[in-house]
Amino acid sequence: MVKIPSMVKPNKWLRIVVPAISYVVFALFDLLDMFLCLCYRFIDGVKEKNTNPCYCCKKKSVHGESNEDKLSETLYDRKNMFRDLGFPKLAKDSEEEEGSASGFLTVKNRWSDCHCESCLSWKKFEDQNLHVVTKEPSNLKSAHENVIFLHGFLSSSHLWIENVFRNLSESGNQNCRLFAMDLLGFGKSPKPNNCLYTIKDHLEMVEKSVISQFELGSFHLVAHSIGCIIALGLASKYQNSVKSLTLIAPPYFPASSKEEASLNALNMIAERKLWPPISFCSSIMSGYEHLGRTICFIVCGHHRTWEWLLKLVTRKRELPYMLLDLTKHTHHSAWHTMHNVICGGAKLMDGYIEAVSSSQIMLTVIQGDKDGVIPVECSHNIKLKVPSAEIRILPNANHSSLILKGKEVFTRELEHIWFSSAEKYNQEDTK
Repeated sequence: MVKIPSMVKPNKWLRIVVPAISYVVFALFDLLDMFLCLCYRFIDGVKEKNTNPCYCCKKKSVHGESNEDKLSETLYDRKNMFRDLGFPKLAKDSEEEEGSASGFLTVKNRWSDCHCESCLSWKKFEDQNLHVVTKEPSNLKSAHENVIFLHGFLSSSHLWIENVFRNLSESGNQNCRLFAMDLLGFGKSPKPNNCLYTIKDHLEMVEKSVISQFELGSFHLVAHSIGCIIALGLASKYQNSVKSLTLIAPPYFPASSKEEASLNALNMIAERKLWPPISFCSSIMSGYEHLGRTICFIVCGHHRTWEWLLKLVTRKRELPYMLLDLTKHTHHSAWHTMHNVICGGAKLMDGYIEAVSSSQIMLTVIQGDKDGVIPVECSHNIKLKVPSAEIRILPNANHSSLILKGKEVFTRELEHIWFSSAEKYNQEDTK
């Protein structure tokens, strides 16, 4: 009798070899990040008078009175085997640096940030507001619907301008007033170094730059990815003003307790994995402060050189806006936004969602079934918290393609949400 080789053995070996390789790779990254910490402490000390402390030490205390003022635990409690084993301390325990978006100063960029005119253009203006692009309705005399758009991580207002603003129907052009902004720390908006980029900072800047600036009494909210957290914060605060809330791929990760929420969110979006590539990149940029800063120094700090080379190679005069948006931030703004909004915001999401549920705001959640960034379960988790929410899972769509590929169809769906919710809002208001 011929013995048929078992097909289980190769899988068994894969289950052993892959984790072993992953362990070795990330152990090397742990060591490299500690080495880079020493390098940056020395270089910062030479090039900068006042250096910002890193997060290589355990948190001593947290300033502020409310949860929104606190820094995310993930800034300090990220995994690093050498630090956990008692590797010599590279930084003194210190209080978190103070700062807030509402009163930040025009401080000098770090030496590792880009110093081109475009990246520093925000410093020319005394009134530090977000960069906001507006689209006015063609029929100014009639009542119109105000819509605020919030983009995702490493993106900008271009996402909405190119895919929604340019694809409005005749009715949308006549009756909708649109506001798309670059979030604090991204695109053409301010990128202060003495800001911690907490949810409170982002909310205050949206309020100051849009809601107060344009005196909006009522409005709709449309948000993508990380922008969904900020949109939920706004909706919970302006329950009587928000007519509809549309969340696209919202990062909502329920946890058994607030103490576990931040670390649970980090593990969900940046688990230490070599594959797929997007998970590997997320684990590097959100898990390694100094390695991430090095990558930002090479890519973002020299983006003009890379853009020139790409134009030369592709023989194109203009590059895709999505490619350019990837470099329009500093490591400080991206690093803190990632941790303090996505991870730190996980502690506040339940409260935000409960407020939205109790206010009867029309909530629509849209996500692609092939989303490799935010698990589809996040949308279903919101449905469990808000039974009245409409959940739309689009087939064969990933984290961004649900907006990019079906631009006109996507815009018509948004318009339907705005007009139907506005009608419902007006009926309830007249009761």
